[in-house]
Amino acid sequence: MKKLIQTANLYVQESDWKVFAILKFCLLALGIIIGVNIPKEHKKYVLGGSLAVFIATYIPLMAKFFSLLTRRDGQD
Repeated sequence: MKKLIQTANLYVQESDWKVFAILKFCLLALGIIIGVNIPKEHKKYVLGGSLAVFIATYIPLMAKFFSLLTRRDGQD
């Protein structure tokens, strides 16, 4: 497991924003494919869980982005 994490860290260090944009589009496409194949009676639960994961990940990502943005604006 440690080697997997080290490899992931190296991948992140050697990637730029374009790689992460492509990764996000890939995950979006995967999510759409999965969403299309979920039975109608379970879609409400999947949507609720997806919304919870989105909120739990979006808020920290945006907090970090805005802290970097304000730090960079202070330097100019």
